Amino acid sequence: MWATAVGVARVRALETERENALFRDPLAQAFAAAGGLWPSSPPPGDEAARRRRLAVSFSIVIRTKFLDDLLRQACAFGVRQVVLLGAGMDSRAFRMDWPEGTRLFEVDTAAPLDFKASVLRQERAVARCERITVAVDLREDWPAALAAAGHDPAVPTVWIAEGLLIYLPEDAVELLLARISTRSAAGSRMGLTLGSRGVIERFAADAAPGSAASLWVSEMPDDPVRWLAGHGWEADSRTLRERAAAYGRPISTPPQREERPGQLISAVRR
Repeated sequence: MWATAVGVARVRALETERENALFRDPLAQAFAAAGGLWPSSPPPGDEAARRRRLAVSFSIVIRTKFLDDLLRQACAFGVRQVVLLGAGMDSRAFRMDWPEGTRLFEVDTAAPLDFKASVLRQERAVARCERITVAVDLREDWPAALAAAGHDPAVPTVWIAEGLLIYLPEDAVELLLARISTRSAAGSRMGLTLGSRGVIERFAADAAPGSAASLWVSEMPDDPVRWLAGHGWEADSRTLRERAAAYGRPISTPPQREERPGQLISAVRR
């Protein structure tokens, strides 16, 4: 599944080339090229498939900006411990400005981390914070691996689960959140992206075998704010449409019937 992360890097590389880019990710092109996705994959002949692909790419751009802002806000509140769950080709350790003393943990399986390391060596990339990789499957005891790598649950952490929960069944999502909550001191923060209601029906039903959408299994709960409150988090939810408009990238198509708050989540541990 980590090849999906290379596809995300390609989207970020294309955004980086825009004059009015919402973020700059200089390493994204190197990840995409090393993964065989640069300069471009051939566009599908199916117009509906092309539109779906554009929609997914657009969502990646907006969620990246949203979580960048969330991380900066967490740092402004004094959080110096960052955990990226299912880190993939995330290059925030290299492309963002971090306060002194920031420790950033990238949690993922060995295959994507090894691929990523080879590209980083090739690019001679230098992290702007203390970067610690944790090679473990999120279906296993990743909290123990994170603890062994030096994560301190007694101080606040900002957790990021970007484009991750949609690939996990509901019970695995609950377990992940319970584990995060156990290791979160008061004042910890969290950024989540959730699959909106109806997204699997619209995107995954006729997705090509092995494609990202074919692996989607989990949509957001009916009330994400209440769901997170049950785990001890005070949450705020936004739709992709709301954030896109705020960033100067308004969506021109009419809202889908099932659109509601919850696709982009920021939360604070009470």
